[in-house]
Amino acid sequence: MSHVALLIISLGIILIGAELFVNGVEWLGKIFNLSEGAVGSVLAAVGTALPETIIPIIAILFSANGTGHDIGIGAILGAPLMLSTLAMFVTGVAVYVFKNRRIAGTAVHCDYSSMKRDLLFFLLVFSAAILAGLIPVDYRPFQQLIAVTLVAAYIYYVHTMLTQERDIESDNSIPPCYFDRQAETPASHRVGIQVLLALACIIIGANFFVDSITAVAALYQVPAFVLALIITPIATELPEKFNSVIWISREKDGLALGNITGAMVFQSSLIPALGILMTDWQLTTGAMYSSLLAIASSAMLFIYLQRERRMSALTLLLCGGFYSIFLFAVFTGVITG
Repeated sequence: MSHVALLIISLGIILIGAELFVNGVEWLGKIFNLSEGAVGSVLAAVGTALPETIIPIIAILFSANGTGHDIGIGAILGAPLMLSTLAMFVTGVAVYVFKNRRIAGTAVHCDYSSMKRDLLFFLLVFSAAILAGLIPVDYRPFQQLIAVTLVAAYIYYVHTMLTQERDIESDNSIPPCYFDRQAETPASHRVGIQVLLALACIIIGANFFVDSITAVAALYQVPAFVLALIITPIATELPEKFNSVIWISREKDGLALGNITGAMVFQSSLIPALGILMTDWQLTTGAMYSSLLAIASSAMLFIYLQRERRMSALTLLLCGGFYSIFLFAVFTGVITG
């Protein structure tokens, strides 16, 4: 089988997994009486963030030298860039693509308080993670203190989201559970099996996709730094993008945006904390640039949300401009790794 064919098949596997996953987590939210914010920002976000999370941890744990640590740190700090810029841009594009089937058209209906909380949390904890990367290794205890603080902050965040009150009106718009279609309320074990199978499809599909795109890039002699800094990170963030596009098409904007902002929170707190504890956590130029762009894009979203008390598709599209700046820096040699 050709690498291109495998690439297409792996995309299909991810799409099937994403469809099963969004359906399953919505039912999990109803069964356990969780709010829409908790479903999108915790269950969906953490579940779909697992594939790209595994990559840097493996690179750090099983590297024989410092190169693996550099790759791991770059991947950890690169994920928030993809989520805060490209994933937001794709979500904005999806709003316009599906505007004719959406009652609200291009208007975006988000949970103001949940999205504001997510973005503010991200800006604070991710800034702390970057600050830890600027502390010399001689002051290691200060880095470790920041890591512990990041873990505690994420635990507090999860507790806050899980104790939110559920919006009963959202129950009426959940499609039947695929693994228990005849039941008005599916059995929890069937929903759990569906979510686990969906995650397996997402992880397997993402691994095949990354392997296939690496092979295709080698076939067409794509430079290694382009593969490492651009293609692979985009590939590993596909689950979040697919989930959000599916939810946007069904006019569940709060879940779509919560899936991304929740992943941003997870990727800016718990995962950097692991990186800080497992490495010397010294930032490269590329990691610093990508981190600052992620903060700039998120700050723009937060300021707009705070001022207008709503989100717009155009503002989501503008996030793509920060990713364009990143691409320009890569291709002009400002960022090399």
